[in-house]
Amino acid sequence: MAHKDTGKRKATGLLGELAAVADRLFSAGFQTQCGALCHRHNPVTGALEVLLVTSRESGRWIIPKGWPVKGKTLCRSAEIEALEEAGVRGKARKKPFGYFTYLKERDDGSLAPCTVEVHLVETRGIVTSFREKGQRRIEWMSCAEAARRVREPELKGLLLGAERKLRKRTDPAG
Repeated sequence: MAHKDTGKRKATGLLGELAAVADRLFSAGFQTQCGALCHRHNPVTGALEVLLVTSRESGRWIIPKGWPVKGKTLCRSAEIEALEEAGVRGKARKKPFGYFTYLKERDDGSLAPCTVEVHLVETRGIVTSFREKGQRRIEWMSCAEAARRVREPELKGLLLGAERKLRKRTDPAG
């Protein structure tokens, strides 16, 4: 016997939660953050690697990201986030590599929809002392492994696209 959908079934999971609060959640619009997609060639193997850090609150894998620094461009703010969150000194490309969206949980427990402008950051050095040292896990890995670890679908796509973009840039024939 086929199940008759009466429309009264309770929505579950993330989409159900979003549906219940959508009007309130999106009424103020999206806020903008900057993100740093740090990359390097492994000093031993030469393999292309990208950096992920864990968030301080939930421990999920993300790229260094945060609110824009007052008086700074988003690409310069991305460089600052990389340094503060992971100890990476680098040079960000001015043109954004892409964007992803996520829901930021505020201190009061409310959610804010955010768009993250992601900049490729070429790693030029790593410092041992930085603002958030000990508050996050930091790990270099392949683009494919990074895409596997992050939760946000749009960020997964950016990580997979980064490998193609960065290999083309460093390939003398490309």
